[in-house]
Amino acid sequence: MSEEVVRTDLGPGFALVLGASSGFGAACARRLAAAGLDVAGVHLDRKASRHLAEAVAKDIEAHGRRALFFNVNAADPERRSEVVEALREVVGEGPGVRVVLHSLAFGTLVPLVNLEGGPSVRPAQMAMTLEVMATSLVDWVQALVRADLLEEGARVFAMTSEGSRRAWPAYGPVAAAKAALESLVRQLAVELAPRSVCVNALCAGVTETPALARIPGSDRLVAGARERNPRGRLTTPEDVAGAVVALSQPGAAWITGNVIRVDGGEGIAG
Repeated sequence: MSEEVVRTDLGPGFALVLGASSGFGAACARRLAAAGLDVAGVHLDRKASRHLAEAVAKDIEAHGRRALFFNVNAADPERRSEVVEALREVVGEGPGVRVVLHSLAFGTLVPLVNLEGGPSVRPAQMAMTLEVMATSLVDWVQALVRADLLEEGARVFAMTSEGSRRAWPAYGPVAAAKAALESLVRQLAVELAPRSVCVNALCAGVTETPALARIPGSDRLVAGARERNPRGRLTTPEDVAGAVVALSQPGAAWITGNVIRVDGGEGIAG
């Protein structure tokens, strides 16, 4: 979806973007601001990469929207409470959170069982990966509901991947998290249906992001996707951002509990 056809009718209200400084989160934060929403962004960056979040915040403000960014661990219960409380104070009596995007890409990339003598995943690493990339979605939704911030009819999106169904070297812990995430999306869709909240997982095609670069053998993933995608190119974060805005429109209120492919046909080709 091009910038020219993005309708600025999602606001007033807030989007909460978890993982807002790069990749899918950054693109969605920018596009949601262009569509009329203020943005609360949660990211975890060291000093060397904080400029990424600052650039996203600056672009949001250029659209005349508020940018509330928090450089914290999104899986930390205390930091989560602080973010929700800060957001509640800013929202006041006004519209609350209308879009939530869970795009946290921090997990362990090692084999489940290493037959070559190298490290295998440890229980703490597996637990951390599942918490950050899957169950933290539930934690954030719970916190928003308890604070009376999640608007009736809100949209909740979680980024999954083909790894929930396909095996790839050293991807086991993240694959488990993605599979769990899709299951949690289905359950949340049912439990939040009485409030007309739609919950969906978005499965992007192979996209060149910082998270992809950390996957062992990612160059082969990129080459394979380029070869089989019928559009002749990789998916971009902007493709996903366009889908998020489209699925956040009032006319998409009956779409919930799904894994929606945003890949230009990559998953059905080749």
